[in-house]
Amino acid sequence: MGIRMNVRNGSVAFLFLTAVAFSTGTALADNVEHNTDYSIALSGLPIARASFQTILTDDRYTISGTLNSAGLADVLSSTSGRTRVSGVVQRDKLRASEYSVSYKTGKRGRDIDVQFRDGDVTSATMTPKRRIPKNWVPVKPGDMRNVLDPLSGLIFPADAKVCPKTLPIFDGESRVDLKLSAKGTRSFKTQGFEGDVIVCGVQFVPKSGFRKGRDDVEYLRRLASMEIWFAKADAVNVYAPVYVRIPTRLGPVTVSATRFGG
Repeated sequence: MGIRMNVRNGSVAFLFLTAVAFSTGTALADNVEHNTDYSIALSGLPIARASFQTILTDDRYTISGTLNSAGLADVLSSTSGRTRVSGVVQRDKLRASEYSVSYKTGKRGRDIDVQFRDGDVTSATMTPKRRIPKNWVPVKPGDMRNVLDPLSGLIFPADAKVCPKTLPIFDGESRVDLKLSAKGTRSFKTQGFEGDVIVCGVQFVPKSGFRKGRDDVEYLRRLASMEIWFAKADAVNVYAPVYVRIPTRLGPVTVSATRFGG
């Protein structure tokens, strides 16, 4: 992962950058809208910006987000993406019914759509289809059962355990486990939030939908220093990511909330 952003869906970078969207986890009679902004940087240099809007109506939720390259990354290779997920709020998780993402880097782009029923994938389409390389680990039917999408999969109702926890994520192409381990608390401050956050270590475990031996996948598989920080939004009673840190060979990629609520 370098200064040139790799945001194909299923790639490590896009999984982590889009996974920090904010949602809500309580059933309310009226619509609740929550907006958050994120800054993505490499070794302190801005490479992308992301914004998300969440709307909650009774027990249903919708998250819509955009991602755009910034700074030097935008000069070298302009990147943009949009994503949307909707589903039902359950007691201990958000359960998607449909998830989609479209992205473009330079002149190349791709659209992906995934349909879920009770946590199982019923269909997954990609346009244009990807040419399958050698050493590809195919996604089997069992890999698409009882899974979470990469957006609402990282949102936890306040009464649910945040970490330790294993999250089975399917993003339309790749199936991975994110194993969260407890690392204590830290202080965090941004527009709309100030207070302690829960710090989780992250172990990246690729399961299928990737090329075996791929450098960036193997690099992340071996990492033991990735972190995700979760802040509690008292108004809607959930925990959601406000900070992600992914070490790379060129320096850390960080995703920081510049606004959390409002």
